[in-house]
Amino acid sequence: MAERWYRDGLRFECTQCGACCSGEPGYVWVDAQEIEHLARHMNLAVDEFRRRFVRRVGGRYSLVEYPDGDCIFLDSETKGCMVYAARPKQCRTWPFWPSNLKTVRDWEETCQACPGAGKGKLYSLEEIEQARKTKRV
Repeated sequence: MAERWYRDGLRFECTQCGACCSGEPGYVWVDAQEIEHLARHMNLAVDEFRRRFVRRVGGRYSLVEYPDGDCIFLDSETKGCMVYAARPKQCRTWPFWPSNLKTVRDWEETCQACPGAGKGKLYSLEEIEQARKTKRV
């Protein structure tokens, strides 16, 4: 493993503030297994879940979002995730995405945007690398 600037680990603890689930429009990519898991979590048939909460984007699938860019599963009152226990890989691996880990400055910007980044549980280099390398559909 190449020498990483975060070799001593990084801290993160989700505060369920909703900051990473709101803002500019974007995509939360999901695969068939994640769709099935989310549907089960919500006690819905897969077809019903797809119809209500999934959109096709080219050859891939993304969760739908509100017009303001907020995730469809972001509770507007509490700002918490309504499917946190079943959230997709893309959400599970935040904030250890390649774009956030390129440089110390990128991580510092992530910490400014996310109140849980830089605080809480210390993740090892191995845990961070596993999350960083996780394919997000």
